[in-house]
Amino acid sequence: MALLWFVTALWAASFSLIGEFLAGRVDGYIAVFIRMILALAVLAPFLRLSQFSWRQQLQLAAIGALQIGVMYLFLYHAFLYLSVAEVLLFTIFTPLYVTLVDELLSGRRHLPGRWWFAAALAVVGAAVIRYDHLSEQFWFGLLLIQAANLCFAAGQVLYKRLPLGNERQQLQIFALFFAGASVVSALAMVAFADFNKLPSSNLQWFILVWLGVGASGLGYLLWNLASKRVNTAQLAIMNNMLIPAGLLVNFSFWGQQVDWWRLAIGSAILLLSIAIASRR
Repeated sequence: MALLWFVTALWAASFSLIGEFLAGRVDGYIAVFIRMILALAVLAPFLRLSQFSWRQQLQLAAIGALQIGVMYLFLYHAFLYLSVAEVLLFTIFTPLYVTLVDELLSGRRHLPGRWWFAAALAVVGAAVIRYDHLSEQFWFGLLLIQAANLCFAAGQVLYKRLPLGNERQQLQIFALFFAGASVVSALAMVAFADFNKLPSSNLQWFILVWLGVGASGLGYLLWNLASKRVNTAQLAIMNNMLIPAGLLVNFSFWGQQVDWWRLAIGSAILLLSIAIASRR
């Protein structure tokens, strides 16, 4: 769990940087492609593929393409139909998708009902924090966000179930995760990007380098490594811990207003869900 908490803090700070310095200035598809290429470049020197089968290599590349590449494709399309607040609200269902995908892949073995309850409780806790008024025409955007949530959830569960050996061995193949993501993000950039919104300042490039090397390269590596250490419910719930963490970062560094009562109640529910999921 410690690794998941660390990555949550890492991503919370990164989302704040995106919102303050990149959103609306640098095209999202271009930014994602740059991040994936940088992450691939950082992890490529560790590649040692001789001990892995072609099937394992292709599976990992496909997981990266799904978990990041296709997920971002749906996510950025959703911004055409939803406000930022609505996008954040509709991402809260990811814990249920993580649990559902693992249930479907478990075959005849059913997940404990306690895990389902904990995942549902995590959705409630996040909703307490994030719920706001919705626009009248949000249904198509809602569907796009759920598709993004499902891709991200499925990628996590598939990686958790993919046998890749110990953590050192996983490091030696993980660059393929970003190879798959880079292919999809490159296609999305060519098809949908606004090339009038390229990075134009040293600060924007510095942030993109950090996002590629730190938030993406290190972040996704550690998150997926940690997914193999925890149970499905713990992994599912930690997907929503980014919401209170992000709000606290935004308040601490940018002075954005926070509804402290809702944050406190929602965070308490999230912590309760983690406690339920962690019971042996």
